[in-house]
Amino acid sequence: MSILTGEHITKILTDLGITHVVWIPDSTLGEWDSAFRAAESLQVINVCREGETWEIAAGLHLGGANPIVIIQCTGLFESGDSLRNVLHDYQIPIFAIIGYRSYLSQETLPGDTCLKFTEPILDAWNVDYRFIDTAEKVDQLEEHYRSCQQKQIPGVILLAEGKA
Repeated sequence: MSILTGEHITKILTDLGITHVVWIPDSTLGEWDSAFRAAESLQVINVCREGETWEIAAGLHLGGANPIVIIQCTGLFESGDSLRNVLHDYQIPIFAIIGYRSYLSQETLPGDTCLKFTEPILDAWNVDYRFIDTAEKVDQLEEHYRSCQQKQIPGVILLAEGKA
């Protein structure tokens, strides 16, 4: 279960001027798919591997679009080299929402190593992120996005997933 409904996240993204959602929907964030596709101002781009999200978003950004990457933390692990190239080598300020798998289900899914590695990996890649684990913190998404855009730096919202 996601802290945000598809309609709520779609409104936030359209209010921010996001033009493209580049993603692989997981079982939680995938619930947003129909709302994204219903929004006239958003174009949804599904990819085969998470590493492709960063590259496609970079190309869209260079072409004048305003994309966002949305993947789960396991996809973050898979896509490290692409993230490094786009965010650090090419210094393209791509913003992402990363689903933090099982964070809200720790008591029913003990031992999920996503909880051990996700934040240290974001720290190692030197990505400015904010962690949202309750509905009361959702405003941080817009605030962090605007701050990163103003500074022209990449950023991530790490969004807790699991039972709410």
